[in-house]
Amino acid sequence: MAADVSYDAVVIGAGHNGLAAAIHLARHGWKVGVFEATGEPGGAVKTRELTLPGFRHDVAAMNLSMFAGSPFLREHGPALARHGLAFAPAAHCFASVFPDGSWFGVSREPDVTAARLAAINPHDTASWRAMLARFGADAPHIFGLLGSEMPSLAAARVIWKAWRQNGTAWTLDMLRFLATSTRVWADSHFEDARVKATLAAWGMHLDFPPDIAGGALFPYLESMANQAFGMVIGQGGADTMIRAMTGYLAELGGEIHLNAPVEEVMQSAGSASGIRLADGRVIAARRAVIANVTPGLLFGSLLPGGSGNKAADARLRAFRPGPGTMMLHLALDRLPRWTAGAELAQFAYVHIAPGFGYMSRAYEEAMDGWLPGSPVLVVGQPTAIDPSRAPDGKHVLWVQVRVLPKHVKGDAAGHIAGHDWAAIKEAYAERVIDLIDSHAPGLRGQILGRAVFSPDDLEAENPCLVGGDNLSGSHQLDQNFMFRPAPGYSRYQMPLARLYMCGAATWPGAGTGAGSGYLLGRKLAGG
Repeated sequence: MAADVSYDAVVIGAGHNGLAAAIHLARHGWKVGVFEATGEPGGAVKTRELTLPGFRHDVAAMNLSMFAGSPFLREHGPALARHGLAFAPAAHCFASVFPDGSWFGVSREPDVTAARLAAINPHDTASWRAMLARFGADAPHIFGLLGSEMPSLAAARVIWKAWRQNGTAWTLDMLRFLATSTRVWADSHFEDARVKATLAAWGMHLDFPPDIAGGALFPYLESMANQAFGMVIGQGGADTMIRAMTGYLAELGGEIHLNAPVEEVMQSAGSASGIRLADGRVIAARRAVIANVTPGLLFGSLLPGGSGNKAADARLRAFRPGPGTMMLHLALDRLPRWTAGAELAQFAYVHIAPGFGYMSRAYEEAMDGWLPGSPVLVVGQPTAIDPSRAPDGKHVLWVQVRVLPKHVKGDAAGHIAGHDWAAIKEAYAERVIDLIDSHAPGLRGQILGRAVFSPDDLEAENPCLVGGDNLSGSHQLDQNFMFRPAPGYSRYQMPLARLYMCGAATWPGAGTGAGSGYLLGRKLAGG
């Protein structure tokens, strides 16, 4: 079949990892075409006026700290800044509130955080300072590993350097730490249950309730990186990074085609040769087809005849989504007035996840198909950091419910009848608002508008969010490191020649760090 147009590389999906790969390739002289099914680039990084005019809400991702500290930004940062990339730093990063009216939070200044800890538990203050000091030594090795293909010579060099600098005992301790649960890690360092819960809440972001092996890494990195480097969100909205990336790609000669859903990855002589669009056009790829999608999409609808390797195809199709999430976006007359302390209104995130048992119970209920009676909430307060996202004096609230079932058997609290998300999402949103209102009375009366995205809505918004899983796949140990997305395919090369995959379903996983796109771009074009 004759091609309508040809490129060196064709990218399926305009999420930030696909854009990162396209930018790197275009900068190295490749002719690149990006094909996006929807009318808007960005994948899970989008900002819209979802409730009322002038109120800008980040639809899914809000935290851009990983992008701000990424190797991709270190290389391409000046060009992206030229295209408008701008961050809003948070002086106060994250906190948790508790039923007894207390709270604990991590601020950018270590002495501020230490002072809060000193009022709670002097032992925990000393342990926190010691952990932060260790993080300074650990971070180059951990981030070096996260910034390397898995497995690869570069990753081996990181491990070798870490062993040379720190010795065998440190290396073995670090390997054991990578398999440690959040509870075991937190219990070994801290005494106060509120401090432990505040850190453990980050594990729920990556499908790690307190007792799952491997859960300690993300809470450690998030808490220590926030303390050492701070947290940033996008100035004006998370889409600042997407607008900068698409502008820079256009400057480099790359092309982005919106409303161009891909129907099939074409094959010729055992290699990926291009794509066929839903409108019938055939786009040739001389050197690479890059799929910025989940394995289920690539090895389901996009490769209807398979890759030619049935065993590999089955392994990749078996990639497991994480639990679902709900997004609740509120336009507010004012920020929540947290009863635990007025200072909480300054934080980028406030978690409602007050203990190990609370998190474990919510997780187990969701995994069993039940609506959690008391859900884990991540309450984002972006206008506390960046007032430009709302009209003067007004605010937006970004609320994420972690975790929820895709298929609902019933309600663990026994109050919500029904199994279809379209019918029950507003009722569950009421439970979420009630829970926030119990910690910040009067919130309900300040709501000017709201938008609710159920797990089904999130998947309809972005098919890569299977069942509302905003991680593009669980990050538990069987699907992480060299097992992401499947053993033998963690280096982005798929079982079909010239076919590659990037995105959150590939190493190093979810988040806004552009890691897989950048690593794949370097793999193909060097640099």
